[in-house]
Amino acid sequence: MKQLFQHPVMALLVTAAVFTSCSKDSNNNPDPNPGKVDTTAISGDVSGTWTKGNVYKITGSLQIAEGKSLTIEEGVTVLFSDTIVKPEFIVKGNLYSNGTAQNPVKFTVPDNLKTSANQFGGFWGGIIAGPTSTELVLNYTILEYGGAVTTEESASVKAGLYKAAAGERVPALYYSNVNGKLVVMNSTIRNFYEDGMYLEGGKVLIAKNTIHTTGIANGDAINIKSGCVADVAFNLVYSPNTNGLKLSNSGDRTPQAFVIGYNNTIVNAGWRRPTTKGGSIWVEKGVRVNLYNNLLANDRYGIKRDKGNPEDSANGRSVIANTFYYGYTQTAVDQFQPSNEIIAGANDITATTAGANDPKFVSYPLNTDVNNATFDASWDFHLQAGSPALTKGKTGITRNYSAGLTVNGVTYTSPEAADYIGAFGVK
Repeated sequence: MKQLFQHPVMALLVTAAVFTSCSKDSNNNPDPNPGKVDTTAISGDVSGTWTKGNVYKITGSLQIAEGKSLTIEEGVTVLFSDTIVKPEFIVKGNLYSNGTAQNPVKFTVPDNLKTSANQFGGFWGGIIAGPTSTELVLNYTILEYGGAVTTEESASVKAGLYKAAAGERVPALYYSNVNGKLVVMNSTIRNFYEDGMYLEGGKVLIAKNTIHTTGIANGDAINIKSGCVADVAFNLVYSPNTNGLKLSNSGDRTPQAFVIGYNNTIVNAGWRRPTTKGGSIWVEKGVRVNLYNNLLANDRYGIKRDKGNPEDSANGRSVIANTFYYGYTQTAVDQFQPSNEIIAGANDITATTAGANDPKFVSYPLNTDVNNATFDASWDFHLQAGSPALTKGKTGITRNYSAGLTVNGVTYTSPEAADYIGAFGVK
């Protein structure tokens, strides 16, 4: 059995598999070379293997049927057409998207659609996994320019998945099997109209990802509900419409939502939401949370609870500690001061004046407009020597998956907590 630790490099153990697809004329014009994969017009049921480096042009919604699996190899581009009924990717079986750092898998749209006017996408739906999906892996995978609104003809509506109604925006990734396994590592979610992840069940490991430019009227980067037992660590979240992490036990599924979130960097969260709600991390409705070493810079609020329906704090079942706060403006600073809604943790690093506790990012201008949603790939959120966030992290914390989460024969391990605060230390 393979072990993947903080910097996993996937090595695929995939035997020859059968790929099937349905398109408009596939029944009338059978492929004269049945061993060859047609990558030019794909829709309908898919399974088997999409092979390294190919471009698969999607003309309609896709489905992995219950009991079937699709493996996507490194360097594959899944290219969604801009159709009247926006395509979605329905997963009732298993999906394994296995890119590498040099050759990620990419779920995307044609380049001519990637304009500033289309910053929040909406050209395809998202990956919508049903309650029969037992395993889903996104490793070194990019999801971008989705979040389309559903119609009566949308695949998720017809399948009764997600909110199962027309007029809803689809998240980049939805997962709902309380007995399933979900791993998202080393991946990027960007330019989506709605939530990055909306999760209603499963053993969940989310680590070393970047999520930015998500949500217009609302939308959280990572939205976790009851039924999930999750480790969320070393993620960079930039400018979500509402929260970087929304953690809730809503839905009353078993098990109780239990999230260990640590060493995340969340910047500019919550300011673009038209009505005030959250910004940074929101905990509510009996969720059990352990939060450590999170760096919150220029967010709308500090770690916030619903005072009418708060987190599970009975008998010390939730722990919040070692949070680093920075605000460039006095308004931002005032809104992370402890109150009956803003949670004060042990060993927090905070201040009462604007500009105090500069985290000393390598190359991010802290005076960037908090309403800015445009991500600059040249920004570097590592810490410079002398940063007050260095050596202030809590190590040795208990993680849900310190022994690993094994999916499709590969073991993914929650990274150990760092002795610094945030997702990145000194280079």
